[in-house]
Amino acid sequence: MSRGASASTSVVLRLEIDKGQATFGQIATAIGEAGGDIIAVDVTRAGKETTTRDITVQLMDASMTDAMVKSVGSLSGVKVINVSDSTFLLHLGGKIEVTPKVPIKNRDDLSRVYTPGVARVSMAIHEKPSRAHNLTIKRNTVAVVSDGSAVLGLGNIGPLAAMPVMEGKAMLFKQLAGVDAFPVCLDTQDTEEIIRTVKAIAPAFGGINLEDISAPRCFEIEQRLAEELDIPVFHDDQHGTAVVLLAGLLNALKLVGKSISECKIVLCGIGAAGMACSKILLAAGAVNVIGVDREGALVAGKSYPHAEWEWYAANTNPNREEGSLSDVIEGADVFIGVSGPGVLKQEDVKKMAKDAIVFAMANPTPEIAPEEAEGYVRVMATGRSDYPNQINNVLCFPGLFKGVLECRSSKITEGMKLAAARAIASVVSDAELNELYIIPSVFNQSAAEKVREAVIDAAYEDGVARRKDFRD
Repeated sequence: MSRGASASTSVVLRLEIDKGQATFGQIATAIGEAGGDIIAVDVTRAGKETTTRDITVQLMDASMTDAMVKSVGSLSGVKVINVSDSTFLLHLGGKIEVTPKVPIKNRDDLSRVYTPGVARVSMAIHEKPSRAHNLTIKRNTVAVVSDGSAVLGLGNIGPLAAMPVMEGKAMLFKQLAGVDAFPVCLDTQDTEEIIRTVKAIAPAFGGINLEDISAPRCFEIEQRLAEELDIPVFHDDQHGTAVVLLAGLLNALKLVGKSISECKIVLCGIGAAGMACSKILLAAGAVNVIGVDREGALVAGKSYPHAEWEWYAANTNPNREEGSLSDVIEGADVFIGVSGPGVLKQEDVKKMAKDAIVFAMANPTPEIAPEEAEGYVRVMATGRSDYPNQINNVLCFPGLFKGVLECRSSKITEGMKLAAARAIASVVSDAELNELYIIPSVFNQSAAEKVREAVIDAAYEDGVARRKDFRD
């Protein structure tokens, strides 16, 4: 839950300055008034009448760039030659590449990696397809599949615009767990065509990570692919969010001394992530979960627009509470938000139980700002990196996929997700646990490894691991 349209960035302005008309002080003032902080100045060319300087400016929000450039460019004697955004520069040519694991130095090497030697390997796989797990990239490769219909914080931006996000995901797979991942952005938003296409490309991959596909289509796509493929399928927006949420909640509840089975939990936003979060909470022992969407609390017996909501209403809200979020939040021990900015008010938080826990995970703007909730909640978490307790899927998916690939799991079970959540929670020791540290940093080196180990254990326990236990 960490991506969003707005983020701090650094911008390099290349300016040609007429010495007789403009001073650096004027330029610095214009940049400061536009919200920028100068962090470096380099002279690239100096003449008698003009000088060219590269000025590196830090901005709190990338959207402030245009206003700053306009402000500087309006100064007499200042010409803006070029604007280089450091984020855009990082993406030039894409962020990932394919490199060979062994060099081809002579004809003998060529004959073994390609023709004629490769024919022996191909026939070995033809005779026994399971050998592909050992003899091809399938062993350690995941497809990151998206149609660009629900990119977090950006919406339905399509497959081309979704590519930089999927490339970034592939980078995280590799850096954090050594898993090779490749972005597959599909130019269709038709459910059947997506299912058919993913099934057609599946032989090359050991797992499928579905990403940023809108609800309710994502439910059917994941369910059908999980049933019809013999490799694990994981919709990270649903289950990655749910796993990390549960990890943080387990530690928050430990901190306040409450049991998940005794808590009243109100969850706002019954989309893909909200459904998965609710299901994992129920699997972890929660009893009183109340889901709220735009029309209010979901209650059994009412008619809803799709089957997922019908299931939700039938399996939650045991006391049949009705009304808006403000109505049902009274007495709640936990609030979980996967909805939109500002939907939870300070007055609502005041109605919650003692030692309230609030996970406001809407991105980039949470359901309530931590500053507004301060003093009324015991533990606060968001999806943002600039506040403590960031609920970020990156704590889950690299280690989870590393585990399922290593044990060659055919699917990802609820038990494996619960195991992953408990593993993430365990990274924070009792000595470290406090209100501002209930979830490990995304850069914690042990998180992926702990998740990997827990997922492998659960896969063998659930009977879905197809590789003979390699740890004996």
